[in-house]
Amino acid sequence: MSNIRFAKLVVFVNALVPLVLLLWDVYHQKVGANPQEFAIRTTGVMTLVFLTVTIAITPVRKIFGANSLVKLRRMVGLFAFFYGTLHLTTYIWLDRQLNLRSTVEDVARRPFILVGITAFVLIVPLALTSTNKMVRRLGGKNWARLHRVVYVAAVAGVVHFWMLVKSDTRLPLTFAFIVGLLLAHRVFVKYAPTEQPVTSASLFPKD
Repeated sequence: MSNIRFAKLVVFVNALVPLVLLLWDVYHQKVGANPQEFAIRTTGVMTLVFLTVTIAITPVRKIFGANSLVKLRRMVGLFAFFYGTLHLTTYIWLDRQLNLRSTVEDVARRPFILVGITAFVLIVPLALTSTNKMVRRLGGKNWARLHRVVYVAAVAGVVHFWMLVKSDTRLPLTFAFIVGLLLAHRVFVKYAPTEQPVTSASLFPKD
């Protein structure tokens, strides 16, 4: 139990490091000529990072037998929601000056923003149902079925990032490769035939 608490503390502290560094750079004016874009881009990338880590935990756990990782998945997923909220907030606040009409017009003019908002909307119910009480209320199967939406959110987030980047697409393509690999693993595990155990009945079937 103490090891899990320490691991959660390590994850919590490290998950806040990018935010602290961002605030430090903003305060010391080390964010380039467009600090608004820097803040929006940074929080967006961190959202994708935590979404990717969230969907990577189960494959890593199964492949390496690290079952304790499942206890960290909720915290990682909530940090994806946290940075996603910061990403959307900085866009509406810094880029659109909290102008709802301007925001709607910008979304209509630039489709990649709509894709990004869709990704955020998809993870909202996942954050709201992340408590043990909600797991019990929904039931294990329904809860698990709902939380598979995280894969759709991750794909939408990658598409949003790729549509945003105009020239250097290496980073969004890297995210696309990793998310695609994790999705392929899930499909493989679900549909790949499993070996049946050899029994005496199978070795000597009845006539």
